[in-house]
Amino acid sequence: MRGLPVRAAEARNYVHDLLHGTGSPVDDLALVDALLVTTELVTNAQRHGGGLTGFTAEIVDGYLELAVDDKSERRPTAPARRDPDATGGYGWPLIQRLARTIDIVVTATGKTIRVTLPL
Repeated sequence: MRGLPVRAAEARNYVHDLLHGTGSPVDDLALVDALLVTTELVTNAQRHGGGLTGFTAEIVDGYLELAVDDKSERRPTAPARRDPDATGGYGWPLIQRLARTIDIVVTATGKTIRVTLPL
């Protein structure tokens, strides 16, 4: 991908094309999970992380590896109790449930969240 995605949809399209270009079939559920996690990570960086500063996606040993950088050092959290009338609050728990691994590293300019997803 050249440059950073401006919208989550651009990152999602990139991952979609990456997974379809592997030459190997990708399970439909794995594809949906990968696109959902991509959307959530990029959206969270834009909404809560001060803006997206980096994005990479690659396939390594049968896993999709995503890395999303943003400007905030603050780690994502899920609300302890969710107001039923509130919007949002589902993304981070969803990422935690779907990702095989999650690594969060504070950087000089914010943080990087790296996840792996089984294909």
